[in-house]
Amino acid sequence: MKIKLLPSEINSSSAIAITGSKSETNRLLLLQALYPELILKNTSNSDDSQVMTKALKSEETVVDIHHAGTAMRFLTSYFAVQQGREVVLTGSSRMQERPISILVDALRQLGADITYEKTEGYPPIRIKGTKIEKRQVSLKADVSSQYISALLLVAPGLENGLELTLEGTLTSIPYIKMTLALLAEIGIATTFEGNTITVAHQAKTITAQEVTVESDWSSASYFYSIAAMAKPGTTIALTSYKENSFQGDSDLVALYRHFGVESVFENNTLTLKKTAVKIEDALSFNLQNTPDIAQTIAVTCFGLGISCHLSGLHTLKIKETDRLLALQNELTKLGAVITVTNDSLTLEAAAVINPDVPIATYQDHRMAMAFAPLALRVPLVIEEAGVVSKSYPDFWEDLKKIGFKIQEINE
Repeated sequence: MKIKLLPSEINSSSAIAITGSKSETNRLLLLQALYPELILKNTSNSDDSQVMTKALKSEETVVDIHHAGTAMRFLTSYFAVQQGREVVLTGSSRMQERPISILVDALRQLGADITYEKTEGYPPIRIKGTKIEKRQVSLKADVSSQYISALLLVAPGLENGLELTLEGTLTSIPYIKMTLALLAEIGIATTFEGNTITVAHQAKTITAQEVTVESDWSSASYFYSIAAMAKPGTTIALTSYKENSFQGDSDLVALYRHFGVESVFENNTLTLKKTAVKIEDALSFNLQNTPDIAQTIAVTCFGLGISCHLSGLHTLKIKETDRLLALQNELTKLGAVITVTNDSLTLEAAAVINPDVPIATYQDHRMAMAFAPLALRVPLVIEEAGVVSKSYPDFWEDLKKIGFKIQEINE
C-alpha cells in the first residue's frame, strides 16, 4: 500500500487511545507462557505481539516469526528451556541477516542445545529444549538489551535461577529495568547491583493476578513530533500512560521540552501541549538508552529547520534495516544535509523541504511513522505504508482522526 499525505493541519484539541506497549506485551506474553496464572489487559495489537502469541501457542516443528526481532530473541531463550521440545526458529530474509550468536553463545554457556541451520551466527536455528542447571553466564554490556532481557525472562524457570554478569559499559539500561520491574510485579525476586543481575528460581506457579500493559511510548513519539510541528496552543491527549513508566522511551517527556512540547499527566491520560517557547537552533542528544526514537527526533529537527547531533545509535544498524543509512537516504531526498557514522547522526539546519518526495520504508515500521509528521510542512508519499502494522496497526486511521489528510495511491 502506497499513500500520499497531503498538506495537513491538525485539530487544535485531539484525543487518541494507543494500545499497550509492544515491549511490555512481548515480555509479559513470555512470562504468561511460563506462568499461566497471569492475566493480561491492554495488550498490544501489533504484528510483533500477534506473532509472539501465535509462536508461543504453536505445536509445529518450524516456527516462523517473519520480521519480529523481539520475538526471535525472546523465543530463542523460551524454546531453549522447553524440555523435550525441538523446533527450528526462523524468520524473513532480513531476519536471517540479523545476528543471534551473542544470545546463542550465552545460552550455550548455560547448557542449551542450539545449532545453526544455515549460516553460523544467524537464524534459522535448531533448538532442542533441555533442563538448564548452570546458574552463571556473562555477556558484553553494550549489546542489544533484548539479548539480556531474553535471558532474564526465562531465568525464574531455571533450576537454580540466574546470575548474569555484564562486561563493560552498560547500554539500554531502561529496557533491562523494564524487564526486572515486570518480573518483580509478578513476584519474582531480582537484584541489579553494579554489573551483576540475579534472578531467583520460581516454582512452576505464581499467585494468580491481572497485569494491565501500559500504552506504548514509542508509538507516542510520533505524536510528540506532530505536536512539536503544530501551532502553539495545540493539544493532543493520549491514553493510557503512567508518569513513572517502565519504558525507556518515556524520556520523550524531557527530550521534547527542547521542542516546546509540555507533557501533562492526569488519570492515566498524557496530554501534549505545544507552547510558544523559543526552540534552540541546535540540539545534541545521546540516545544510547532510547535508540528507537532516533528516527522521530531526526525528522522533527529537520521539519523545524534546526540542526542536531544524535549519538549512542550503534544498535540501529542491526534493526529491521540499517536505520542510520535509511535515515540518511530519505532525509537527503527531502533536501537535508546529513552525515552518519556507526553510532551517530549529524543533521544541518534546512530552510527548504522538497515536496512530494516518495519515502522508502525498507520494511521498517518506524521509517513510515517517523516521516509522517512532515505532512504538516509539505505533501509527501509513504511507500509500503502498511508496514506500520508491525507495531501500530491503527496509525494511519489515528492520524486521520486528528486532522491529517491521507490518500491511498492505486498502483
